Amino acid sequence: MKNIKRFISYYKPFKALIIADLFCAFIASLVALTYPLIIRRITTQVIYLPKQESIKQLWIIIAVFLVLILAEYLSNYFINYFGHVTGAKIEYNMRKELFGHLQKQSFSFFDNQKVGQLMSRISNDLNEITELSHHGPEDVIISLVRILGSFFILIFISPVLTLMLFASVPVILVIAYFSNIKMSKAYKRNREAVGDINSQLEDSLSGIRVVKSFANEEIEMEKFNKGNSAFVQCKKNAYRVMSDFSGQMGILLSLINLIVAAGGGYLIVTGNIQIADLLTFIIYINLLISPVQQLIRFTEQYQYGMAGFKRFIEIIDTEPQIVDQENAIVMKDVKGKIQLKDVSFSYSEDTKTVFKDINLVADEGDYIAIVGPSGVGKTTLCCLIPRFYDVTDGQVLIDGIDIREVTQESLRKNIGIVQQDVYLFGGTVIENIGYGKPEATREEIIEAAKNAGAHEFIMKLPEGYESYIGQRGIKLSGGQKQRLSIARVFLKNPPILIFDEATSSLDNESEVIVQESFERLAKNRTTFVIAHRLSTIKNARRIIVLTEEGISEDGTHEELMKLNGVYARLYDLQFRE
Repeated sequence: MKNIKRFISYYKPFKALIIADLFCAFIASLVALTYPLIIRRITTQVIYLPKQESIKQLWIIIAVFLVLILAEYLSNYFINYFGHVTGAKIEYNMRKELFGHLQKQSFSFFDNQKVGQLMSRISNDLNEITELSHHGPEDVIISLVRILGSFFILIFISPVLTLMLFASVPVILVIAYFSNIKMSKAYKRNREAVGDINSQLEDSLSGIRVVKSFANEEIEMEKFNKGNSAFVQCKKNAYRVMSDFSGQMGILLSLINLIVAAGGGYLIVTGNIQIADLLTFIIYINLLISPVQQLIRFTEQYQYGMAGFKRFIEIIDTEPQIVDQENAIVMKDVKGKIQLKDVSFSYSEDTKTVFKDINLVADEGDYIAIVGPSGVGKTTLCCLIPRFYDVTDGQVLIDGIDIREVTQESLRKNIGIVQQDVYLFGGTVIENIGYGKPEATREEIIEAAKNAGAHEFIMKLPEGYESYIGQRGIKLSGGQKQRLSIARVFLKNPPILIFDEATSSLDNESEVIVQESFERLAKNRTTFVIAHRLSTIKNARRIIVLTEEGISEDGTHEELMKLNGVYARLYDLQFRE
């Protein structure tokens, strides 16, 4: 009931449309109930009138019939068009809410999620919810009106035969209740199976170049077939439950016909009802069977929709781990002094501490390189500055203000990040650079590209700044992608920079070009460089050596070489030749 109430809350913005839709469903149901009564009137009264009066009554009945047909047409048109539109709008609002909620989640949330599963929740699950949100209320109204209407009309004609007919209703409800429980579990497994397939597809297609380079297409097909087979098995289980339910309902509906035929025949023989009344009963059975079948379809639709809705609220109810304080302030006029005070961090309570009691001060305009063995938390340490993760203990301060006291948006607007794995969106060059400052003019974007050393190669592309670069910038080289990412940060123009091993995967020529671009970008900004190639940070004002024990060394290249410690050993490993 809690989920149902929550589902109904999404109807509130469209209350007027829903009421009108349900009213039209009510009218359409009443009209359908009227047709057999008109036929009964013809067969029990009109045909026994004098010829002229009979013809006159028939013309009146035809006119009434035409009015009812028009009312039914208009009602069904409203239901089919505006009802579907309302369902689409509800889906739009849900999808908007879900996507917005995902945008608020921290890195730790996405660390534990599969992209394909999230995509399935945003697309497939919400499609089913749309069908439920539109057809659900109407199906219930139409079914209830027809069933109850049929009951009261039939009990007026023959109470005995009506009670015999409706004695099957409790049996139908009991079967439906227990089948619903089974179907709910089956459809939830279906949704999970679809999400697994999406995850596997996203993984395989995103890594298609790796797949082909290792000639592992067969392995990927096996993985896909395994997931696909699991999905088919889930479907088979769901269809088995559904078939059991439909089969039982079919038997019950056949028994209803048998009861009416046998009971009606007996009542005619005993003189309790007329043949015209039995004919009316048979017509109403069809009217009764239709809403029962509609309720059966609704049951299936309900299970699909609510299974999707439960998966929807699972995400909505996942509170972001990183949120703004109630009185969070907006960062303005940032100078760039950064302090880490007794900072400790672990990804969760169940994992070991990545680092502990880190103390570091970066003055305004400092250029600090962070080096150390793999896995000691260099990138994680820098991720604490834009608050992608929250510290477990200690404080991160910018210009003396704890970053937890400022809004995330204003904090991140003052930090520019260039990563090793550059992500470029499927679009044009100008769109990707402009991502750094959406309101930027074309002239500002071109200036940023020039500062990043990207203008020259951009102009050589087939359509210059309007060239399409493919998904993730696949049509560009590694060095070109890096220069676009640097241009993006140039355009953003933040006072704080984080450069995360951005040249480690480039060839020597590209590394030099990117390094020159970065040096221009870093001028007069507080800069942290996570370095893999130590040759790129020899001129850094400070080099921090991070190990599993924390910050073990701090100084210039020359000072650290004289210490003959961790840095000297790392440097020697790279340049011993």
